[in-house]
Amino acid sequence: MIGKIKGKLAEIEGNRGLIETRGGLFYQVFLTPSLIRKHGLNDPIEIYTYLQVREDALVLFAFETKEEYELYKILLTVPGVGPKTAFSVISFSRITGLTQAVKENNVAFFSRIPGLGKKTAMKIILELSHKLESEFKLEKMYLSEEDKTVIDALMSLGFKSQEAKKVLITIPKKLKLEEKIKKAIQLMTAKK
Repeated sequence: MIGKIKGKLAEIEGNRGLIETRGGLFYQVFLTPSLIRKHGLNDPIEIYTYLQVREDALVLFAFETKEEYELYKILLTVPGVGPKTAFSVISFSRITGLTQAVKENNVAFFSRIPGLGKKTAMKIILELSHKLESEFKLEKMYLSEEDKTVIDALMSLGFKSQEAKKVLITIPKKLKLEEKIKKAIQLMTAKK
């Protein structure tokens, strides 16, 4: 399985690009619009990839972040959503907007995605709403560098990593680093 590619963007044609690796190998991948906007020809690029194995072809879909890649795999579990449809959902929506749309049962949000009908939009909402409380909470699965610093600070004070992560999820993201650490300490010492 090809999980990640690092190289330079050698060609772009529509939403497909050729990525040249250091070894001189060229991979043809489907690129999201945000990847195309951020990278010009011959720019260095590092992407997560999903390999679709078909009878007549091997198709690579590219993602800018691990969060997009993980969300893509979750979308593939929805009945009736294939690799291209899931890729369209990722290409034309942000993770935060998508999770909000699922929470609010916003069919219109999904219906504006090219190639996605109302029926499929409702299936996506139904299926993903079940996963919102578990694996689908991407913000719980992936920590920013600042969040990792908060957890490291708490662990250096003797708190357990899992406890620190649980408390960190409850703290507003807009707080500054020092404020997050103070708030986390308050919440964790209040528990004891």
